[in-house]
Amino acid sequence: MQQSIEAKSIQPLFLLIGPPAVGKSTTSKALAAKFGKSIHIPVDDIRDMVVSGLVLPSLEWNQDLVLQITLARESVIQMALNYQRAGFAVVIDDFLDPNQLQEYRTLLSNPRIHRFVLYPNQDTAHARNFQRAGDSPWRDGIDVAIRFVYQQLSLLIEPLRQDGWIVLNTSEMNVEETVLEILKHSELHSP
Repeated sequence: MQQSIEAKSIQPLFLLIGPPAVGKSTTSKALAAKFGKSIHIPVDDIRDMVVSGLVLPSLEWNQDLVLQITLARESVIQMALNYQRAGFAVVIDDFLDPNQLQEYRTLLSNPRIHRFVLYPNQDTAHARNFQRAGDSPWRDGIDVAIRFVYQQLSLLIEPLRQDGWIVLNTSEMNVEETVLEILKHSELHSP
């Protein structure tokens, strides 16, 4: 039987970010499962709800892409706060973009928001992408995105730490170990 963390007065809200293929969605689902009432909100899933005109992230950022990411994040924030008020633990997974998550600034001003960067070494991200994507035509594009994001993050990791983000090197961790590390840093423990 799944062990869960018992509900307290206000349930936690987590924001997990990181490069592509580092296990954000898998970890977020497993983290949410540790709570008796929880929701996992992947920002990519909200963006994928666009039926016509979806603009996918690439190395070239344009106004249409920025608008769609902003709309998705603003929707996710409202959804997260609504679920949290209803007694749910909330886990959002998203990616770091050139705008550096500006849409979350107000949300992140709340000290009760637990923010994590999943940051295995780059070789691990490429290996996980290969394992996940196999011979998919998307694999090469994701590998390019991994290289690009790691290049950006190398300059941003220290400022993120200084801004209160917990940076986890998950290179040698499985999903359960990563979840337990997140709970430990959040001062929440699974029974």
